[in-house]
Amino acid sequence: MKNTNKRVEEILSKMSLKDKIGQLNQDIIKVSELDKAKKAIKEKRVGSLILSSSAFAGNEFQEGAKADLINEVQKYAMDELGIPILFGRDVIHGHKTVYPIPLAMAASFNSDLIKKSYEEIALEASNEGVNWTFTPMLDVSRDPRWGRIIESPGEDPYVGAKMAEAVVKGLQGDDLTKQEKIVACAKHFIGYGQSEGGRDYHRTEISDYTLRNYYLKAFKAASEAGVKTVMSSFNEISGQPVSSSKYLMQDVLKDEIGFDGFIVSDWGAIVQLINQGVAEDEKEAAYLSINAGLDMDMVDYCYGYLEELIEEGKVDIETINESVRRILTVKVEAGLFDNPYITPVKIDYEKHAETSCKLASESMVLLKNEGILPLSKDSKIALIGPMTTEKRALLGSWTLDFDLEKTVTIFDGIKNIAPNATIETRSNYDEMGAAIRKSDVVILALGESDQVTGEARSLASIEISDMQKDIIKRAKLYGKKVIGVMCFGRCVALESVEPYFDAILYAWHLGSQTGNAAAKIIFGDEVPSGKTAVTFPRVTGQIPLYYNVSSSGRNVNGYYGIENLSNYEDVKGSPMYPFGYGLSYTTYNYSNLKVDNTKINLCDIEKGKCVKVSVDVKNTGNYDAKEIVQCYVMM
Repeated sequence: MKNTNKRVEEILSKMSLKDKIGQLNQDIIKVSELDKAKKAIKEKRVGSLILSSSAFAGNEFQEGAKADLINEVQKYAMDELGIPILFGRDVIHGHKTVYPIPLAMAASFNSDLIKKSYEEIALEASNEGVNWTFTPMLDVSRDPRWGRIIESPGEDPYVGAKMAEAVVKGLQGDDLTKQEKIVACAKHFIGYGQSEGGRDYHRTEISDYTLRNYYLKAFKAASEAGVKTVMSSFNEISGQPVSSSKYLMQDVLKDEIGFDGFIVSDWGAIVQLINQGVAEDEKEAAYLSINAGLDMDMVDYCYGYLEELIEEGKVDIETINESVRRILTVKVEAGLFDNPYITPVKIDYEKHAETSCKLASESMVLLKNEGILPLSKDSKIALIGPMTTEKRALLGSWTLDFDLEKTVTIFDGIKNIAPNATIETRSNYDEMGAAIRKSDVVILALGESDQVTGEARSLASIEISDMQKDIIKRAKLYGKKVIGVMCFGRCVALESVEPYFDAILYAWHLGSQTGNAAAKIIFGDEVPSGKTAVTFPRVTGQIPLYYNVSSSGRNVNGYYGIENLSNYEDVKGSPMYPFGYGLSYTTYNYSNLKVDNTKINLCDIEKGKCVKVSVDVKNTGNYDAKEIVQCYVMM
């Protein structure tokens, strides 16, 4: 670190004020727009370019990254500035190979497999010139109406912290100078997932107690894992937008937690301070943000006013120097000064597909099984529903560089895993009865489009659509067993349709290998082990509903089925499926529970003392399987 600091100071000492301010700005380019990129470098002296054309890239077509073109731009930057560019791109849960959405990954509770997945993601993205990505998203979320819950680790801060560690270490590794590693960005700091009513960009009300006990934990874990960048959030807390909060960014994140990388704004967030009523114009917005500790301005170039603000004495030059130091330090630590260019390597995409399939299998949650699953591989199956041959939706939102041809549908997955099965399908729902009559069992492949999840894609209702409800009810009329394979980007309310199913397999949006992974579970090649990382409400009106709610007067916690005065008159207070729920094909016996210390206080914890809990778990069923052992602490 001493040598890094010395090198950064040497670089900083040779920079003009314009060059310093340029490092604090990020501009937008499409990969093919070489002239625009070079102009931004020459005229604005920018420190970063984002390879995207829109803030809503997760739901729009984006031009792909290309190593040769990025190398050309990087060479221009090195010749012009002597400082390499950070090329940012959203590689949220996959690049060419798409892995499950993060909310589904969290249901696997498998940090090692998640880490391995992000090692492969980093390899694929870096091979095309991307050296910085904007993940992990660490927003604890209790509201599935919010479209960006797909990127979230769910409702639990501990799970979020484990996800943070796995993703950061997977992307950055132990040696960030290696070509196959890329800079991670923990986002959105902080409270974005608590947006009121699940409406994106909306206000939040978070007490300091809630902030510290629920929302900070994952960011602290990311910092301890060595994350190099953090993205600030749009929302306000206690009436102040995060992008202008010195308390949150400087005092809490940098000073208290000890984060030593740099903070980048969300897309255009600094200029939004005008709309949020705390800045009169872009210049004042820049003044507020830079003095609050926000180091880099993503795309709106409010920081172009910094030179004027310095001349007016409103911003100290040392404030600029400190932000530039942080950015240069990341570039040095990433090895970009020594080796700024990409040399593409051959990638074993088949191996990556295997990892994606394994994680997809472990991310699925078996919600119901009345003895129908697993199926025999010579079954006669009626495969009905909008997700039967769908590809794009299975990849989920925030996937920019996917290979659609290599995406395995539910139909293809069943054919691959059970080639002797007879599959009857009908594209016309009026004819679905004919397929069902010829079959022994019905599989309904249901779900939602990727276009109703992601940024600015919130929903007022998380009920299944009327059209799909009609399919479910009609399928049950024929007296056959009905299995639901539910491909959604969020948890949905299932109370109205659950009785019509004999089995429900929650398959989320699982990426390129969705079809193969689902089929392996359906036919017993894999045994389901996933557990819900978010609470499934019975109906939309129960939201927010989460397991780790604080105890209160008159026994108001109805989460665990205790009926009381706080519950609604027209629905049970308990969830449809609680946090940590998931069935298996086998059975387990828990025995010999031991707790080594039954008394511990806060002072003990601060001294590093802990309570060790152990239990023996025996597989008492007929399938080789794994069990996620859960232990909860009530305070």
